[in-house]
Amino acid sequence: MKKDNGNTPVPPESRQPSSEGISELIRDLATDLSTLMSKELALAKAEVRESVHEAKAAVGAMATGGAICMAGLVVLLMSAVYGLSNVVEPWLAALIVGALALLVGFVMVGSAKKKISAKEMVPDRTIDSTKKDKDTLRRATR
Repeated sequence: MKKDNGNTPVPPESRQPSSEGISELIRDLATDLSTLMSKELALAKAEVRESVHEAKAAVGAMATGGAICMAGLVVLLMSAVYGLSNVVEPWLAALIVGALALLVGFVMVGSAKKKISAKEMVPDRTIDSTKKDKDTLRRATR
């Protein structure tokens, strides 16, 4: 069925046979392709904008994780020196606690890095939609 202005289907029997010339059909095809490409481009822009927003949040989380790592490292090393110096050598206590602080920080930074990987930045919906459009055009031209 052909659609009238994109909203209401027009039954095939109500179409006027051969009233449209080939030039009109080609002009309509060019207009439709132009509209389709502009909509696909708008979708791609929206997806990239969304990915960039998520990347900004991940960078903020990485910076916060890094700051917490530094603060935790300093506090834990100091508490290790003061608290555990009665049980073990002060240098050994500071080393143990500092290593734990670094481990927690690396885990936080690693999880934030996964959110901004290149794979997450791919506009999947636009690619899928474009593939469907290509298949539809291929079927229509046969």
